Amino acid sequence: MVDRRCLMLGAAALACALALAAALAAAEDVSGNWHFVLQTPGGEREADAAFKVNGEEVTGTFGDAEVKGTFKNGALELAFPLNSPEAGPGTMSIKGTLADGALSGSWEFAGYEGTFLAKRPQ
Repeated sequence: MVDRRCLMLGAAALACALALAAALAAAEDVSGNWHFVLQTPGGEREADAAFKVNGEEVTGTFGDAEVKGTFKNGALELAFPLNSPEAGPGTMSIKGTLADGALSGSWEFAGYEGTFLAKRPQ
């Protein structure tokens, strides 16, 4: 009788732990508004973005550009057409990770590259 109760208690504890882990994972996604600060050879550039997540697919905007990409296992990957006043048209690539409520990583565009930090607006 004691072994059966222990087994049931253990199963219940495992179910609670899995539910908590799923809730935490769902809370840590990139949906919503972001303010990006990109480190560029010409100094800092800022852009606002808004993302929606559906499964692993990310859609939304980065400045005036429409974006598509993926977000899985805490990693964001975007590649989208962008027309820069300085460099002209090209494909912007952003790769970053979500940790402690902020996105950080690297970007590439028209032969340029750098790092970025993005936070949710206050």
